[in-house]
Amino acid sequence: MSVGRLAAIFGCAGPILDAGERAFFRDADPFGFIVFARNVETPDQLRRLTGDLRDAVGRDAPVLVDQEGGRVQRLRGPHWRDWPPPLDTALAAGSAEHAATLLALRATLIASELRAVGIDANCAPIADIASDATHPFLRNRCYGTDARTVTLIARAVADACLAAGVLPVMKHLPGHGRSIADTHHDLPTVEASAEDLIATDFAPFRALADLPMAMTAHIIFAAYDRQRPATQSPAMIRVIREVIGFQGLLVTDDLNMQALPGTLAERTAAARAAGCDLALHCKGCMDEMIAVAGAAGEMSETTQGRARAALARRGPVPDIDIAALGAKLSAAMHGADNGR
Repeated sequence: MSVGRLAAIFGCAGPILDAGERAFFRDADPFGFIVFARNVETPDQLRRLTGDLRDAVGRDAPVLVDQEGGRVQRLRGPHWRDWPPPLDTALAAGSAEHAATLLALRATLIASELRAVGIDANCAPIADIASDATHPFLRNRCYGTDARTVTLIARAVADACLAAGVLPVMKHLPGHGRSIADTHHDLPTVEASAEDLIATDFAPFRALADLPMAMTAHIIFAAYDRQRPATQSPAMIRVIREVIGFQGLLVTDDLNMQALPGTLAERTAAARAAGCDLALHCKGCMDEMIAVAGAAGEMSETTQGRARAALARRGPVPDIDIAALGAKLSAAMHGADNGR
């Protein structure tokens, strides 16, 4: 199975792949692609775009998206369902078990909509634990405020994605819930002890360490490395691999986020040197992609093995009765509302 050459995932600038992008992707041969709202107009247009991205590299490359629900969903109405924030749904459910059922049903519906337009990887589940101190940019994207609830729901969401033929990309390793800053703009430092982190924040990720792909957090964990965020810290990548036990394909969070210091090339090189398998660049700016490509380098044999193992879990599109599943979710949501 071909998984590409370049240790990177790229976005593109707009809803149509232009000749320059097509040539760059052909020559660079990145592992895969990611789409954002700027790339989305209609189902037919999006199918053409995802097909063109794959044609550019000449293989069935994965196409990712962030379709969590709430604020973070790139495909919206009128062509796709709009979803409430995950935490709102989880809290309304009344129990972790019922929340897992609701969010798994909606994950199946989301996955079905994604596969219909050629998207086969969703950047979910969120295994971060929310608290009152969690920054608003993340808090209502989480599934709960304790490790057990988050683990139960995240597993249900991941399993639903896989069953519907979509690769889950778990985030944000090794845990983003203690962040009181928005990493799009600032670099947070978590001062919790290693013992506390292992018992709480790391626990859901340890329970889901078998998942095929995961994304890092741009956060400093002072108990392990006071100088570098997890994405760029060899010590934290060792924690991810050895303490948490995740052996799948490890992707950086977006390298354009301002939590990271230096130029894009420096950010990319530091993340790759720390042990991240793939550099994620989402913006679709050609000059920036060229810089990231130059610093990311080729995938090692180890990364290629992880990439093949991940793609091997990308199943076929199952025959799902969307109307029946939607009715089942509506009935389950009605039960949750009545149980408040």
